Amino acid sequence: MTSVPTTATTAPSSTTPTSRPDHVVTSPAARRALALCRILLAGVFLWPVADKTFGLGYATPPDGAWVAGSSPTAGYLGSIQSPLTDAFGAMAHPVTDWLFMLGMLGTGLALLLGIGLRVAAVAGGLLMLSLWLSTWPFPSGSQNPVVDQHLVYVALLAALALTRAGDTWGLGRTWASSPVPGTASWLR
Repeated sequence: MTSVPTTATTAPSSTTPTSRPDHVVTSPAARRALALCRILLAGVFLWPVADKTFGLGYATPPDGAWVAGSSPTAGYLGSIQSPLTDAFGAMAHPVTDWLFMLGMLGTGLALLLGIGLRVAAVAGGLLMLSLWLSTWPFPSGSQNPVVDQHLVYVALLAALALTRAGDTWGLGRTWASSPVPGTASWLR
């Protein structure tokens, strides 16, 4: 009679999730869903940059375009009706224009390409938290006094960064193996 050792273990095959530490989410369908969320969220950040820069006629008329000399943030910051009106109104400045537009552009491009998602999550999260505060959703009559799309975007940014959503349909894996310092850690 042959006995099988009880302490023997088998090495995981090359297809088991435990043998792929580079994937936080191992289900192909879940990875594709996260990648789709990443690409759609990129559009949320990139669209305002295009519309405010060129005045595409949606939220920004052509004569209100940044290239036509208008400020992409002054109109919004000057129209805020909340306890933070003075604070946000004082921020209307050309430096704020550049910081807002570069923050939105950088976050959107990082999401689209699937690289630098941790930095994008922090930068985009701060932008969205600022926009959430500027809407001041707490008074009665608001749609939801706590959660709106800005907070959902913050949570989604964190989830995308933590699940390495840039590895699917993006350049995340290539970026992480590049010789650029930090791409395998905090710039991932």
